[in-house]
Amino acid sequence: MMKEKIKQLVKEKNAVILAHNYQPPEIQDIADLCGDSLELSIKASKTDAEIIVFCGVRFMAETASILCPGKTILLPVQDAGCPMADMVTPGALKKEKQRLGNIPVITYVNSTAAVKALSDICCTSANVIDVVKSTGAKEVLMTPDKNLAQYAASKTDVKIHLWKGFCPYHNTLTIEDVQKAKKNHPSALFMAHPECAPEILKMADAVESTSGMIRFAGESESQSFIVGTENGLLYPLSKAFPGKKFYPASEKMLCIDMKKIGLENIIESLENNSGEVKVSENMRKKAFRAVKRMIDLK
Repeated sequence: MMKEKIKQLVKEKNAVILAHNYQPPEIQDIADLCGDSLELSIKASKTDAEIIVFCGVRFMAETASILCPGKTILLPVQDAGCPMADMVTPGALKKEKQRLGNIPVITYVNSTAAVKALSDICCTSANVIDVVKSTGAKEVLMTPDKNLAQYAASKTDVKIHLWKGFCPYHNTLTIEDVQKAKKNHPSALFMAHPECAPEILKMADAVESTSGMIRFAGESESQSFIVGTENGLLYPLSKAFPGKKFYPASEKMLCIDMKKIGLENIIESLENNSGEVKVSENMRKKAFRAVKRMIDLK
């Protein structure tokens, strides 16, 4: 039994397994902690575990390394990446900062450590509005997600310069997709992630992060919901509220990278300490400043 083997290895190695909300059900089931990426890294930094096995994608493991420098961070599948995070490079960001006159740079946590290190402050999909306001600036540059930036711009008076990055899964959700889902489930409330395009957010009953969607579903009197984010979230939603119904906004919202890690990969990683992700100390310190400024807003 692979699950029993993982439990044994976790105990022997003094490890903790983190699983993002988009991971396959069998991965979420064996995890010690499930949630969104930043939430998981913060919780992991407060554990006594020596090893963190991050079931997610590379930028999440890097964030864990930034916040937990004394721990070993393992990413069981090394090529589990994020197309959106790869849409901004340090070199391109440096050039854009120069072009705009070095205005404050707000970087979504869905980004590489190298990009975080060049940023003034990070944000999540849940706190982006508060982060924008906290800068006190009249204009900022936000990277890499153009949809998250447009959402923040619609909720503040700050001029936000957009990067042209996007999540290829959230960004593909169309008005027609949502209309079809609403037609099929007329009594359901539509929850949309701010990584979706502006025209999709206008159709939503609630715009929420993944953790926000779980909270909203629990607090709402509605018994059914259309979920406008990566379809992996339907599992923790259904698990948390078995009496309620959850429907995908579109079947095509499946992140390939989030489905790469299997139970066998976790076993191999724990047995061999393979797949270590470690941010260099110089870069870690710079990136930590941007992440810490965001955390300190709470």
